[in-house]
Amino acid sequence: MSTDQVFIGIALIFVLAVGSQVLASRMRIPALIVLLPAGFIAGTVTSDVNPMKLLGPAFEPVVSVAVAVILYDAGLGLDPGKLRGHTRTIVIRLIIFGTAFSFALAALSASTLLGMSARAAIMLGAILVVTGPTVVGPLLAFVRPAERLDHVLAWEGSLMDPIGGILGAAVFHGVSASANNGIGSQTGDFFAGLGSGLAGALIATTILWLLLAKLHLSDVLATSAQIAVVVAVAAGCDVVHTDSGLIAAIITGVAVSNVPGFNIPARRPFVTTLVELILGLLFVSIAATITPSSLRGLVLPTLGLVAVLVLIARPLTAAASTWRTDLSAGERGFVGWMAPRGIVAAATATTFSTDLVRKGVSGALKILPVTFLVIVATVAIYGLTAAPVARRLHVLRPARARPLLVGGQRWVIELAQTLRRAGLDVLMWATYKEQRQSIASAALPLAQGELTAWTSGQNAELEGITDVYLLTDEDDFNGLAAMLLHAGGGSEGPGIYQLAPPAGQESVVAPPPASELLFGSGLNHPAVAQRYGDGDAIASRAFDGTLRDDGDILFVIDSEGRLSPATQLETPSPRRGDTVIVLSRQA
Repeated sequence: MSTDQVFIGIALIFVLAVGSQVLASRMRIPALIVLLPAGFIAGTVTSDVNPMKLLGPAFEPVVSVAVAVILYDAGLGLDPGKLRGHTRTIVIRLIIFGTAFSFALAALSASTLLGMSARAAIMLGAILVVTGPTVVGPLLAFVRPAERLDHVLAWEGSLMDPIGGILGAAVFHGVSASANNGIGSQTGDFFAGLGSGLAGALIATTILWLLLAKLHLSDVLATSAQIAVVVAVAAGCDVVHTDSGLIAAIITGVAVSNVPGFNIPARRPFVTTLVELILGLLFVSIAATITPSSLRGLVLPTLGLVAVLVLIARPLTAAASTWRTDLSAGERGFVGWMAPRGIVAAATATTFSTDLVRKGVSGALKILPVTFLVIVATVAIYGLTAAPVARRLHVLRPARARPLLVGGQRWVIELAQTLRRAGLDVLMWATYKEQRQSIASAALPLAQGELTAWTSGQNAELEGITDVYLLTDEDDFNGLAAMLLHAGGGSEGPGIYQLAPPAGQESVVAPPPASELLFGSGLNHPAVAQRYGDGDAIASRAFDGTLRDDGDILFVIDSEGRLSPATQLETPSPRRGDTVIVLSRQA
Protein backbone atom coordinates (compact mmCIF):
# COMPACT_ATOMS: atom_id res chain seq x y z
CA MET A 1 0.00 0.00 0.00
CA SER A 2 1.15 3.54 -0.71
CA THR A 3 1.69 6.06 2.07
CA ASP A 4 -1.45 7.93 1.01
CA GLN A 5 -3.53 4.74 1.25
CA VAL A 6 -2.15 4.04 4.71
CA PHE A 7 -3.11 7.54 5.88
CA ILE A 8 -6.59 7.17 4.37
CA GLY A 9 -7.05 3.71 5.87
CA ILE A 10 -6.02 4.75 9.38
CA ALA A 11 -8.22 7.85 9.22
CA LEU A 12 -11.23 5.83 8.02
CA ILE A 13 -10.86 3.27 10.83
CA PHE A 14 -10.79 6.03 13.46
CA VAL A 15 -13.72 7.87 11.88
CA LEU A 16 -15.79 4.68 11.58
CA ALA A 17 -14.99 3.62 15.16
CA VAL A 18 -15.93 6.93 16.77
CA GLY A 19 -18.72 7.75 14.31
CA SER A 20 -20.38 4.38 14.91
CA GLN A 21 -20.27 4.89 18.67
CA VAL A 22 -21.75 8.38 18.34
CA LEU A 23 -24.52 7.09 16.07
CA ALA A 24 -25.28 4.20 18.41
CA SER A 25 -25.49 6.55 21.41
CA ARG A 26 -27.97 8.75 19.57
CA MET A 27 -30.04 5.73 18.54
CA ARG A 28 -29.79 4.29 22.08
CA ILE A 29 -28.62 0.90 20.84
CA PRO A 30 -25.46 -1.07 21.69
CA ALA A 31 -22.49 0.26 19.71
CA LEU A 32 -21.68 -3.24 18.44
CA ILE A 33 -24.83 -3.23 16.32
CA VAL A 34 -23.29 -0.36 14.33
CA LEU A 35 -19.54 -1.06 14.68
CA LEU A 36 -19.49 -4.56 13.21
CA PRO A 37 -21.57 -3.85 10.07
CA ALA A 38 -19.65 -0.59 9.53
CA GLY A 39 -16.31 -2.39 9.62
CA PHE A 40 -17.55 -5.26 7.47
CA ILE A 41 -18.99 -2.94 4.81
CA ALA A 42 -15.89 -0.73 4.82
CA GLY A 43 -13.62 -3.75 4.43
CA THR A 44 -15.77 -5.00 1.55
CA VAL A 45 -16.13 -1.80 -0.50
CA THR A 46 -12.57 -0.47 -0.08
CA SER A 47 -9.16 -2.03 0.23
CA ASP A 48 -7.93 0.91 2.32
CA VAL A 49 -9.70 -0.27 5.49
CA ASN A 50 -7.75 -3.48 5.82
CA PRO A 51 -5.72 -3.68 9.03
CA MET A 52 -3.77 -6.68 7.81
CA LYS A 53 -2.50 -4.64 4.87
CA LEU A 54 -2.06 -1.50 6.97
CA LEU A 55 -0.13 -3.18 9.77
CA GLY A 56 1.04 -6.38 8.15
CA PRO A 57 2.46 -8.84 10.67
CA ALA A 58 2.03 -6.23 13.42
CA PHE A 59 -1.78 -6.56 13.34
CA GLU A 60 -2.03 -9.64 15.55
CA PRO A 61 0.42 -8.33 18.21
CA VAL A 62 -1.43 -5.00 18.26
CA VAL A 63 -4.75 -6.80 18.80
CA SER A 64 -3.26 -8.97 21.55
CA VAL A 65 -1.76 -6.00 23.41
CA ALA A 66 -4.97 -3.96 23.02
CA VAL A 67 -7.03 -6.81 24.49
CA ALA A 68 -4.54 -7.07 27.36
CA VAL A 69 -5.21 -3.42 28.24
CA ILE A 70 -8.97 -4.04 28.14
CA LEU A 71 -8.71 -7.14 30.32
CA TYR A 72 -6.42 -5.39 32.80
CA ASP A 73 -9.02 -2.63 33.07
CA ALA A 74 -11.75 -5.24 33.59
CA GLY A 75 -9.63 -6.96 36.23
CA LEU A 76 -9.34 -3.72 38.19
CA GLY A 77 -13.10 -3.80 38.73
CA LEU A 78 -13.19 -7.30 40.16
CA ASP A 79 -13.69 -7.56 43.91
CA PRO A 80 -15.30 -10.83 45.01
CA GLY A 81 -15.83 -9.31 48.44
CA LYS A 82 -18.56 -7.11 47.00
CA LEU A 83 -20.59 -10.11 45.90
CA ARG A 84 -23.02 -10.58 48.73
CA GLY A 85 -26.51 -11.77 49.48
CA HIS A 86 -28.47 -13.52 46.76
CA THR A 87 -26.13 -12.06 44.11
CA ARG A 88 -23.14 -14.15 45.19
CA THR A 89 -24.74 -17.56 44.78
CA ILE A 90 -26.41 -16.79 41.46
CA VAL A 91 -23.35 -15.14 39.90
CA ILE A 92 -21.04 -18.00 40.91
CA ARG A 93 -23.48 -20.51 39.47
CA LEU A 94 -23.88 -18.49 36.26
CA ILE A 95 -20.14 -18.54 35.72
CA ILE A 96 -19.74 -22.25 36.47
CA PHE A 97 -22.79 -23.53 34.57
CA GLY A 98 -22.54 -20.89 31.84
CA THR A 99 -18.96 -21.83 31.08
CA ALA A 100 -19.70 -25.56 31.11
CA PHE A 101 -22.92 -25.49 29.05
CA SER A 102 -21.77 -22.90 26.51
CA PHE A 103 -18.38 -24.57 26.04
CA ALA A 104 -19.79 -28.06 25.57
CA LEU A 105 -22.80 -27.19 23.41
CA ALA A 106 -20.92 -24.69 21.23
CA ALA A 107 -18.10 -27.15 20.58
CA LEU A 108 -20.52 -30.01 19.82
CA SER A 109 -22.65 -27.81 17.55
CA ALA A 110 -19.60 -26.45 15.72
CA SER A 111 -18.42 -29.97 14.98
CA THR A 112 -21.87 -31.14 13.89
CA LEU A 113 -23.29 -28.11 12.06
CA LEU A 114 -20.12 -26.52 10.67
CA GLY A 115 -18.06 -29.61 10.00
CA MET A 116 -15.11 -28.34 12.05
CA SER A 117 -12.43 -30.65 13.40
CA ALA A 118 -12.55 -31.51 17.08
CA ARG A 119 -9.63 -29.17 17.87
CA ALA A 120 -11.14 -26.19 16.01
CA ALA A 121 -14.59 -26.85 17.53
CA ILE A 122 -13.13 -26.96 21.05
CA MET A 123 -11.31 -23.67 20.42
CA LEU A 124 -14.51 -22.04 19.14
CA GLY A 125 -16.44 -23.37 22.16
CA ALA A 126 -13.90 -21.77 24.52
CA ILE A 127 -14.09 -18.46 22.66
CA LEU A 128 -17.89 -18.28 22.76
CA VAL A 129 -18.31 -18.69 26.54
CA VAL A 130 -17.55 -14.96 27.03
CA THR A 131 -20.28 -12.35 27.41
CA GLY A 132 -18.58 -9.27 28.91
CA PRO A 133 -19.58 -5.90 30.42
CA THR A 134 -18.82 -3.94 27.24
CA VAL A 135 -21.94 -5.51 25.68
CA VAL A 136 -24.10 -6.37 28.69
CA GLY A 137 -23.62 -2.98 30.40
CA PRO A 138 -25.11 -0.83 27.62
CA LEU A 139 -28.01 -3.26 27.24
CA LEU A 140 -28.81 -3.13 30.95
CA ALA A 141 -28.58 0.67 30.96
CA PHE A 142 -31.05 0.77 28.07
CA VAL A 143 -33.50 -1.83 29.41
CA ARG A 144 -33.23 -0.91 33.14
CA PRO A 145 -34.36 -4.24 34.62
CA ALA A 146 -35.08 -4.67 38.33
CA GLU A 147 -32.13 -3.68 40.48
CA ARG A 148 -31.11 -7.14 41.66
CA LEU A 149 -31.28 -8.44 38.08
CA ASP A 150 -29.04 -5.56 37.06
CA HIS A 151 -26.56 -6.50 39.78
CA VAL A 152 -26.54 -10.20 38.87
CA LEU A 153 -26.06 -9.68 35.14
CA ALA A 154 -23.54 -6.85 35.52
CA TRP A 155 -21.35 -8.91 37.86
CA GLU A 156 -21.61 -11.98 35.64
CA GLY A 157 -20.47 -9.96 32.62
CA SER A 158 -17.60 -8.34 34.50
CA LEU A 159 -16.32 -11.67 35.78
CA MET A 160 -16.81 -13.62 32.55
CA ASP A 161 -14.47 -11.35 30.54
CA PRO A 162 -11.25 -12.29 32.39
CA ILE A 163 -12.38 -15.85 33.10
CA GLY A 164 -13.19 -16.33 29.44
CA GLY A 165 -9.86 -14.82 28.47
CA ILE A 166 -8.00 -17.25 30.73
CA LEU A 167 -10.03 -20.19 29.41
CA GLY A 168 -9.47 -19.16 25.80
CA ALA A 169 -5.74 -18.77 26.25
CA ALA A 170 -5.45 -22.06 28.14
CA VAL A 171 -7.48 -24.01 25.56
CA PHE A 172 -5.49 -22.41 22.75
CA HIS A 173 -2.22 -23.69 24.20
CA GLY A 174 -3.66 -27.17 24.58
CA VAL A 175 -5.26 -27.24 21.11
CA SER A 176 -2.25 -25.80 19.30
CA ALA A 177 0.11 -28.18 21.06
CA SER A 178 -2.06 -31.18 20.25
CA ALA A 179 -1.95 -30.40 16.54
CA ASN A 180 1.50 -31.86 16.08
CA ASN A 181 2.54 -33.34 19.42
CA GLY A 182 1.53 -36.00 21.85
CA ILE A 183 -0.31 -35.73 25.12
CA GLY A 184 2.85 -35.19 27.14
CA SER A 185 4.01 -32.33 24.95
CA GLN A 186 0.49 -30.85 24.95
CA THR A 187 0.32 -30.90 28.73
CA GLY A 188 3.77 -29.37 29.04
CA ASP A 189 2.91 -26.59 26.57
CA PHE A 190 -0.35 -25.92 28.41
CA PHE A 191 1.37 -25.44 31.75
CA ALA A 192 4.20 -23.50 30.12
CA GLY A 193 1.65 -20.95 28.89
CA LEU A 194 0.00 -20.69 32.28
CA GLY A 195 3.37 -20.44 34.00
CA SER A 196 4.49 -17.66 31.64
CA GLY A 197 1.31 -15.71 32.36
CA LEU A 198 1.61 -16.15 36.11
CA ALA A 199 5.26 -15.12 36.07
CA GLY A 200 4.42 -12.06 33.98
CA ALA A 201 1.63 -11.13 36.39
CA LEU A 202 4.02 -11.43 39.33
CA ILE A 203 6.57 -9.18 37.59
CA ALA A 204 3.94 -6.62 36.57
CA THR A 205 2.39 -6.55 40.04
CA THR A 206 5.79 -6.07 41.67
CA ILE A 207 6.71 -3.21 39.33
CA LEU A 208 3.35 -1.51 39.82
CA TRP A 209 3.65 -1.90 43.59
CA LEU A 210 6.99 -0.08 43.46
CA LEU A 211 5.57 2.65 41.22
CA LEU A 212 2.21 3.14 42.91
CA ALA A 213 2.91 2.33 46.54
CA LYS A 214 6.46 3.61 46.93
CA LEU A 215 6.98 6.46 44.46
CA HIS A 216 3.56 8.10 45.07
CA LEU A 217 3.14 9.20 41.46
CA SER A 218 0.57 11.77 40.44
CA ASP A 219 -2.72 10.45 39.05
CA VAL A 220 -1.66 11.19 35.48
CA LEU A 221 1.71 9.43 35.82
CA ALA A 222 0.18 6.54 37.78
CA THR A 223 -2.35 5.94 35.00
CA SER A 224 0.34 6.12 32.32
CA ALA A 225 2.59 3.80 34.34
CA GLN A 226 -0.13 1.15 34.61
CA ILE A 227 -0.74 1.17 30.86
CA ALA A 228 2.99 1.05 30.07
CA VAL A 229 3.68 -1.83 32.48
CA VAL A 230 0.70 -3.89 31.26
CA VAL A 231 1.64 -3.39 27.60
CA ALA A 232 5.32 -4.21 28.24
CA VAL A 233 4.67 -7.32 30.35
CA ALA A 234 1.89 -8.62 28.06
CA ALA A 235 4.16 -8.21 25.04
CA GLY A 236 7.06 -9.87 26.86
CA CYS A 237 4.92 -12.82 27.89
CA ASP A 238 3.70 -13.27 24.31
CA VAL A 239 7.32 -13.38 23.15
CA VAL A 240 8.07 -16.12 25.66
CA HIS A 241 4.83 -18.04 25.01
CA THR A 242 2.08 -17.09 22.56
CA ASP A 243 -0.89 -15.27 24.11
CA SER A 244 0.17 -15.78 27.71
CA GLY A 245 0.11 -11.97 27.93
CA LEU A 246 -3.68 -12.11 28.29
CA ILE A 247 -3.34 -14.24 31.41
CA ALA A 248 -0.72 -11.88 32.82
CA ALA A 249 -2.89 -8.80 32.19
CA ILE A 250 -5.99 -10.27 33.83
CA ILE A 251 -4.23 -11.53 36.94
CA THR A 252 -2.31 -8.24 37.28
CA GLY A 253 -5.55 -6.23 37.24
CA VAL A 254 -7.15 -8.41 39.90
CA ALA A 255 -4.01 -8.27 42.07
CA VAL A 256 -3.59 -4.50 41.82
CA SER A 257 -7.22 -3.86 42.76
CA ASN A 258 -7.37 -6.33 45.66
CA VAL A 259 -3.91 -6.46 47.27
CA PRO A 260 -3.58 -3.88 50.08
CA GLY A 261 -0.99 -1.14 49.69
CA PHE A 262 -1.56 -0.07 46.10
CA ASN A 263 -2.30 3.62 45.64
CA ILE A 264 -4.58 3.30 42.64
CA PRO A 265 -5.73 6.67 41.26
CA ALA A 266 -9.43 7.29 40.79
CA ARG A 267 -10.60 6.19 37.36
CA ARG A 268 -9.84 9.11 35.03
CA PRO A 269 -11.73 10.17 31.89
CA PHE A 270 -8.57 9.40 29.89
CA VAL A 271 -8.70 5.72 30.84
CA THR A 272 -12.39 5.49 29.98
CA THR A 273 -11.79 7.24 26.66
CA LEU A 274 -8.82 5.02 25.85
CA VAL A 275 -10.71 1.79 26.53
CA GLU A 276 -13.76 2.94 24.54
CA LEU A 277 -11.55 4.00 21.63
CA ILE A 278 -9.68 0.68 21.68
CA LEU A 279 -13.00 -1.19 21.65
CA GLY A 280 -14.23 0.77 18.65
CA LEU A 281 -10.98 0.41 16.72
CA LEU A 282 -10.80 -3.32 17.42
CA PHE A 283 -14.34 -4.07 16.33
CA VAL A 284 -14.06 -2.05 13.11
CA SER A 285 -10.66 -3.54 12.32
CA ILE A 286 -11.67 -7.12 13.07
CA ALA A 287 -14.91 -6.81 11.11
CA ALA A 288 -12.96 -5.36 8.16
CA THR A 289 -10.89 -8.55 7.94
CA ILE A 290 -14.04 -10.61 7.28
CA THR A 291 -14.65 -11.04 3.56
CA PRO A 292 -17.97 -12.04 1.97
CA SER A 293 -16.26 -15.11 0.53
CA SER A 294 -15.22 -16.26 4.03
CA LEU A 295 -18.89 -16.27 5.09
CA ARG A 296 -20.00 -18.39 2.13
CA GLY A 297 -21.71 -21.52 3.38
CA LEU A 298 -21.44 -20.48 7.04
CA VAL A 299 -24.44 -18.22 7.61
CA LEU A 300 -27.18 -20.84 8.01
CA PRO A 301 -25.08 -23.32 10.04
CA THR A 302 -23.94 -20.47 12.30
CA LEU A 303 -27.55 -19.41 12.85
CA GLY A 304 -28.14 -22.97 14.04
CA LEU A 305 -25.22 -22.56 16.46
CA VAL A 306 -26.71 -19.26 17.66
CA ALA A 307 -30.07 -21.00 18.22
CA VAL A 308 -28.32 -23.60 20.39
CA LEU A 309 -26.59 -20.90 22.46
CA VAL A 310 -29.67 -18.68 22.81
CA LEU A 311 -32.45 -21.26 23.15
CA ILE A 312 -30.68 -24.14 24.92
CA ALA A 313 -27.38 -23.21 26.55
CA ARG A 314 -28.47 -19.94 28.17
CA PRO A 315 -31.88 -21.15 29.47
CA LEU A 316 -30.18 -24.24 30.94
CA THR A 317 -27.59 -22.01 32.57
CA ALA A 318 -30.27 -19.74 34.04
CA ALA A 319 -32.38 -22.65 35.30
CA ALA A 320 -29.44 -24.30 37.05
CA SER A 321 -28.11 -21.01 38.43
CA THR A 322 -31.37 -19.70 39.88
CA TRP A 323 -32.65 -23.03 41.24
CA ARG A 324 -33.86 -22.65 44.84
CA THR A 325 -33.19 -18.90 44.93
CA ASP A 326 -35.58 -16.06 45.69
CA LEU A 327 -35.77 -14.84 42.09
CA SER A 328 -39.28 -14.75 40.65
CA ALA A 329 -40.23 -16.72 37.55
CA GLY A 330 -40.03 -13.55 35.47
CA GLU A 331 -36.58 -12.70 36.80
CA ARG A 332 -35.34 -16.21 36.06
CA GLY A 333 -36.72 -15.89 32.55
CA PHE A 334 -34.87 -12.63 31.96
CA VAL A 335 -31.59 -14.09 33.23
CA GLY A 336 -32.12 -16.78 30.60
CA TRP A 337 -32.47 -14.11 27.90
CA MET A 338 -29.25 -12.11 28.28
CA ALA A 339 -25.96 -13.50 26.97
CA PRO A 340 -24.59 -11.45 24.05
CA ARG A 341 -21.01 -12.03 22.90
CA GLY A 342 -18.56 -9.14 22.67
CA ILE A 343 -15.03 -7.82 22.36
CA VAL A 344 -13.04 -10.59 24.05
CA ALA A 345 -14.66 -13.22 21.81
CA ALA A 346 -13.83 -11.18 18.70
CA ALA A 347 -10.26 -10.38 19.74
CA THR A 348 -9.35 -13.87 20.93
CA ALA A 349 -10.84 -15.37 17.75
CA THR A 350 -8.64 -13.05 15.69
CA THR A 351 -5.52 -13.92 17.64
CA PHE A 352 -6.02 -17.65 18.11
CA SER A 353 -7.50 -18.60 14.72
CA THR A 354 -4.57 -17.24 12.71
CA ASP A 355 -2.05 -19.24 14.74
CA LEU A 356 -4.16 -22.39 14.48
CA VAL A 357 -4.37 -21.97 10.70
CA ARG A 358 -0.59 -21.73 10.56
CA LYS A 359 -0.31 -24.92 12.61
CA GLY A 360 -2.58 -26.72 10.14
CA VAL A 361 -5.59 -27.26 12.42
CA SER A 362 -8.49 -28.31 10.20
CA GLY A 363 -11.44 -25.91 10.30
CA ALA A 364 -9.49 -23.09 11.97
CA LEU A 365 -10.25 -20.80 9.02
CA LYS A 366 -13.91 -20.85 10.08
CA ILE A 367 -13.32 -19.69 13.66
CA LEU A 368 -13.12 -15.94 13.00
CA PRO A 369 -16.06 -15.59 10.53
CA VAL A 370 -18.25 -17.83 12.71
CA THR A 371 -17.39 -15.77 15.81
CA PHE A 372 -18.18 -12.60 13.86
CA LEU A 373 -21.59 -13.94 12.86
CA VAL A 374 -22.34 -15.14 16.41
CA ILE A 375 -21.50 -11.69 17.85
CA VAL A 376 -23.67 -9.90 15.28
CA ALA A 377 -26.57 -12.31 15.76
CA THR A 378 -26.55 -12.40 19.58
CA VAL A 379 -26.15 -8.62 19.93
CA ALA A 380 -28.99 -8.07 17.45
CA ILE A 381 -31.26 -10.64 19.11
CA TYR A 382 -30.76 -9.44 22.67
CA GLY A 383 -30.39 -5.78 21.76
CA LEU A 384 -33.70 -5.68 19.90
CA THR A 385 -35.72 -7.98 22.18
CA ALA A 386 -34.42 -7.42 25.72
CA ALA A 387 -36.66 -4.42 26.44
CA PRO A 388 -39.96 -6.00 25.24
CA VAL A 389 -39.04 -9.28 26.96
CA ALA A 390 -38.42 -7.42 30.22
CA ARG A 391 -41.78 -5.68 29.90
CA ARG A 392 -43.54 -8.96 29.16
CA LEU A 393 -41.93 -10.63 32.16
CA HIS A 394 -42.69 -7.60 34.39
CA VAL A 395 -39.09 -7.21 35.54
CA LEU A 396 -38.49 -3.58 34.59
CA ARG A 397 -37.16 -1.32 37.32
CA PRO A 398 -39.81 1.02 38.71
CA ALA A 399 -39.51 4.56 37.49
CA ARG A 400 -39.11 5.80 41.07
CA ALA A 401 -36.07 7.95 41.72
CA ARG A 402 -33.11 6.74 43.79
CA PRO A 403 -31.28 9.90 44.91
CA LEU A 404 -27.86 10.02 46.58
CA LEU A 405 -27.64 12.83 49.15
CA VAL A 406 -24.09 13.93 49.96
CA GLY A 407 -23.81 15.63 53.34
CA GLY A 408 -24.46 14.87 56.97
CA GLN A 409 -25.82 18.11 58.47
CA ARG A 410 -29.04 17.89 60.49
CA TRP A 411 -31.20 19.45 57.79
CA VAL A 412 -29.81 17.06 55.13
CA ILE A 413 -30.66 14.08 57.34
CA GLU A 414 -34.20 15.41 57.84
CA LEU A 415 -34.51 15.91 54.07
CA ALA A 416 -33.47 12.28 53.51
CA GLN A 417 -35.99 11.07 56.07
CA THR A 418 -38.73 13.13 54.42
CA LEU A 419 -37.93 11.73 50.97
CA ARG A 420 -37.94 8.19 52.36
CA ARG A 421 -41.32 8.74 53.96
CA ALA A 422 -42.51 9.88 50.53
CA GLY A 423 -41.55 6.46 49.16
CA LEU A 424 -38.11 7.03 47.62
CA ASP A 425 -35.09 4.77 48.07
CA VAL A 426 -32.64 7.35 49.42
CA LEU A 427 -28.94 6.67 49.85
CA MET A 428 -26.56 8.96 51.77
CA TRP A 429 -22.82 9.63 51.83
CA ALA A 430 -20.75 11.87 54.10
CA THR A 431 -17.08 12.65 54.60
CA TYR A 432 -16.79 13.11 58.36
CA LYS A 433 -17.04 10.29 60.89
CA GLU A 434 -19.45 12.23 63.13
CA GLN A 435 -21.82 12.86 60.24
CA ARG A 436 -21.71 9.22 59.20
CA GLN A 437 -22.58 8.21 62.75
CA SER A 438 -25.54 10.63 62.73
CA ILE A 439 -26.77 9.13 59.45
CA ALA A 440 -26.48 5.61 60.85
CA SER A 441 -28.29 6.68 64.04
CA ALA A 442 -31.16 7.98 61.89
CA ALA A 443 -31.46 4.49 60.33
CA LEU A 444 -30.66 5.84 56.89
CA PRO A 445 -28.68 3.74 54.35
CA LEU A 446 -25.08 4.91 54.14
CA ALA A 447 -22.99 4.31 51.01
CA GLN A 448 -19.50 2.98 51.63
CA GLY A 449 -16.27 3.67 49.75
CA GLU A 450 -15.37 6.53 47.44
CA LEU A 451 -17.97 9.01 46.21
CA THR A 452 -16.76 8.62 42.61
CA ALA A 453 -16.86 4.81 42.68
CA TRP A 454 -20.09 4.62 40.70
CA THR A 455 -18.43 6.29 37.71
CA SER A 456 -16.10 3.33 37.27
CA GLY A 457 -18.70 0.64 37.94
CA GLN A 458 -16.71 -0.56 40.94
CA ASN A 459 -19.41 -0.10 43.59
CA ALA A 460 -22.49 -2.21 43.03
CA GLU A 461 -24.19 -0.46 45.96
CA LEU A 462 -24.35 2.78 43.96
CA GLU A 463 -25.88 1.20 40.86
CA GLY A 464 -29.28 2.62 39.97
CA ILE A 465 -28.60 6.10 41.39
CA THR A 466 -30.74 8.54 39.39
CA ASP A 467 -29.45 11.84 40.81
CA VAL A 468 -26.65 13.04 43.08
CA TYR A 469 -27.31 16.04 45.36
CA LEU A 470 -24.18 17.68 46.78
CA LEU A 471 -25.46 19.32 49.96
CA THR A 472 -22.38 19.78 52.15
CA ASP A 473 -21.60 23.17 53.68
CA GLU A 474 -18.23 23.20 51.88
CA ASP A 475 -18.83 24.95 48.55
CA ASP A 476 -15.45 24.08 47.05
CA PHE A 477 -16.01 20.40 47.86
CA ASN A 478 -19.41 20.52 46.16
CA GLY A 479 -17.96 22.17 43.08
CA LEU A 480 -14.99 19.81 42.76
CA ALA A 481 -17.16 16.74 43.39
CA ALA A 482 -19.64 17.88 40.73
CA MET A 483 -16.82 18.35 38.22
CA LEU A 484 -15.37 14.88 38.91
CA LEU A 485 -18.76 13.18 38.80
CA HIS A 486 -19.61 14.87 35.51
CA ALA A 487 -16.27 13.80 34.04
CA GLY A 488 -16.62 10.21 35.18
CA GLY A 489 -20.31 9.63 34.56
CA GLY A 490 -20.68 10.99 31.02
CA SER A 491 -23.98 11.81 29.36
CA GLU A 492 -25.59 8.56 30.55
CA GLY A 493 -24.80 9.14 34.23
CA PRO A 494 -27.06 10.48 36.99
CA GLY A 495 -28.00 14.14 37.20
CA ILE A 496 -25.57 16.15 39.32
CA TYR A 497 -26.85 19.04 41.47
CA GLN A 498 -25.17 21.17 44.11
CA LEU A 499 -26.08 23.82 46.65
CA ALA A 500 -25.46 27.36 45.47
CA PRO A 501 -22.56 29.13 47.24
CA PRO A 502 -23.07 32.56 48.82
CA ALA A 503 -23.47 35.36 46.31
CA GLY A 504 -20.15 36.86 45.22
CA GLN A 505 -18.03 34.05 46.65
CA GLU A 506 -15.27 32.86 44.35
CA SER A 507 -14.98 29.12 43.70
CA VAL A 508 -11.97 26.98 42.85
CA VAL A 509 -13.85 25.66 39.82
CA ALA A 510 -16.01 27.30 37.17
CA PRO A 511 -19.59 27.84 38.37
CA PRO A 512 -22.10 25.30 37.06
CA PRO A 513 -25.16 26.29 35.02
CA ALA A 514 -28.15 27.62 36.94
CA SER A 515 -30.04 24.42 36.07
CA GLU A 516 -27.70 22.48 38.41
CA LEU A 517 -27.77 24.92 41.35
CA LEU A 518 -30.19 24.15 44.19
CA PHE A 519 -32.63 25.60 45.21
CA GLY A 520 -34.69 28.71 44.39
CA SER A 521 -33.17 32.17 44.30
CA GLY A 522 -31.57 33.09 47.60
CA LEU A 523 -31.62 29.57 49.03
CA ASN A 524 -27.87 29.00 49.04
CA HIS A 525 -26.25 26.80 51.65
CA PRO A 526 -25.90 29.47 54.41
CA ALA A 527 -29.52 30.55 53.90
CA VAL A 528 -30.89 27.00 54.15
CA ALA A 529 -28.78 26.23 57.23
CA GLN A 530 -29.80 29.51 58.88
CA ARG A 531 -33.51 29.02 58.30
CA TYR A 532 -33.36 25.44 59.53
CA GLY A 533 -31.45 26.53 62.60
CA ASP A 534 -34.08 29.21 63.27
CA GLY A 535 -36.81 26.61 63.41
CA ASP A 536 -37.99 26.14 59.81
CA ALA A 537 -38.84 22.54 58.96
CA ILE A 538 -38.62 20.27 55.94
CA ALA A 539 -42.00 18.73 55.25
CA SER A 540 -43.88 16.83 52.54
CA ARG A 541 -47.35 17.81 51.36
CA ALA A 542 -49.81 16.20 48.99
CA PHE A 543 -50.56 18.80 46.32
CA ASP A 544 -54.29 19.44 46.07
CA GLY A 545 -54.13 22.06 43.34
CA THR A 546 -53.32 25.04 45.59
CA LEU A 547 -49.83 26.29 46.40
CA ARG A 548 -49.40 27.60 49.92
CA ASP A 549 -47.20 30.62 50.50
CA ASP A 550 -45.70 29.54 53.83
CA GLY A 551 -42.70 27.72 52.40
CA ASP A 552 -40.25 27.27 49.54
CA ILE A 553 -40.47 24.29 47.22
CA LEU A 554 -37.37 22.11 47.33
CA PHE A 555 -38.55 19.09 45.34
CA VAL A 556 -41.63 17.72 43.60
CA ILE A 557 -42.29 13.96 43.49
CA ASP A 558 -44.76 12.95 40.79
CA SER A 559 -47.25 10.08 41.00
CA GLU A 560 -44.72 7.62 39.49
CA GLY A 561 -41.98 8.50 41.98
CA ARG A 562 -39.85 10.74 39.76
CA LEU A 563 -38.02 13.46 41.66
CA SER A 564 -37.69 17.00 40.24
CA PRO A 565 -35.56 19.50 42.19
CA ALA A 566 -36.10 23.23 42.37
CA THR A 567 -33.13 25.02 40.84
CA GLN A 568 -32.09 28.61 40.30
CA LEU A 569 -33.30 28.24 36.71
CA GLU A 570 -36.81 27.05 37.45
CA THR A 571 -39.09 25.66 40.13
CA PRO A 572 -41.05 22.53 39.10
CA SER A 573 -44.81 22.97 38.84
CA PRO A 574 -46.64 20.27 40.80
CA ARG A 575 -49.78 18.57 39.51
CA ARG A 576 -52.70 17.32 41.53
CA GLY A 577 -51.64 14.11 43.29
CA ASP A 578 -47.93 15.00 43.37
CA THR A 579 -45.96 15.30 46.60
CA VAL A 580 -44.24 18.61 47.33
CA ILE A 581 -41.16 18.79 49.59
CA VAL A 582 -40.92 22.24 51.15
CA LEU A 583 -38.81 24.23 53.56
CA SER A 584 -41.69 25.68 55.58
CA ARG A 585 -41.28 29.00 57.34
CA GLN A 586 -41.90 29.55 61.05
CA ALA A 587 -45.46 30.26 62.00
